[in-house]
Amino acid sequence: MSVRGPVLVIGHDGQLARSLRAVGGKDLVALGRPDVDLTQEASLKAALQQLSPALVVNAAAYTAVDAAENNAQNAYALNADGPGVLATLCARQDLPLIHISTDYVFDGRASSPYDENDETAPLGVYGQTKRAGEMAVQQAHDRAIIIRTAWVFSPWGQNFVKTMLRLAAGRDTINVVDDQFGNPTYAPHLAQAILLIAGYITQNPNFEDWGIYHLAGTGQTHWAGLAETAFAASRALGGPVADVVPIPASQYPTPAPRPANSRMNCNRAKQVFGVALPDWQMGVHECVGALMRNADTDT
Repeated sequence: MSVRGPVLVIGHDGQLARSLRAVGGKDLVALGRPDVDLTQEASLKAALQQLSPALVVNAAAYTAVDAAENNAQNAYALNADGPGVLATLCARQDLPLIHISTDYVFDGRASSPYDENDETAPLGVYGQTKRAGEMAVQQAHDRAIIIRTAWVFSPWGQNFVKTMLRLAAGRDTINVVDDQFGNPTYAPHLAQAILLIAGYITQNPNFEDWGIYHLAGTGQTHWAGLAETAFAASRALGGPVADVVPIPASQYPTPAPRPANSRMNCNRAKQVFGVALPDWQMGVHECVGALMRNADTDT
């Protein structure tokens, strides 16, 4: 389902913004710094006025999970304050807004996949700022969709799959955590789903099911399983491989704690929009294939 009118994406070089640019077509415009700065209200106003979009997608965020522990001010500015201002501006113009959030709003202590209405309890600054952003968007705009996703990877930027392949080029074995579980999400698959949702919204003027949705790759694994799948895909294409040594998270301490369970129930998006992402393993094979074909995907 195509979007009626142009789509403005806030963000340009991040994994999701790059993916939206790749699949969005000529009616999608992605703007990031210095053209649009999520922390500068004037630049947001100017972009909305210039483009007159039918819908806005906020794909900009502070995503450095560990660095956020020592950069809370910057993380709040990008993840909470900026989205709140953007939502206010969209509300004034009656523009639908799709805002991207994260599984890190949960503490990971549940024994089953998280539903949209489950209690949030973020463990670190990154998750706290993203949860604050969700609340700011909902308070400012009653025509907003908040999409929580998880474990995003793509041929662009920095992500787990690319890190594993880079490390494998110089190591025979890699220690990888096997007691944190989630739904790996291939960013181009997520981008396609977001645009389907955008099309549904813009073609149904009486749409009323605003709010939070979970949208991540189908199926689950742990980090070690994701690494093994990436190496299997790389091996088939003659790329770098390494043996994965599973370890508990306690043996790999990080500045920001990670939820042990990041699994999310994505049924609501399927019920309302008819949208579900492909199996995460398909995404890994597509991603590794793209990386093997193109040497310039870091840009």
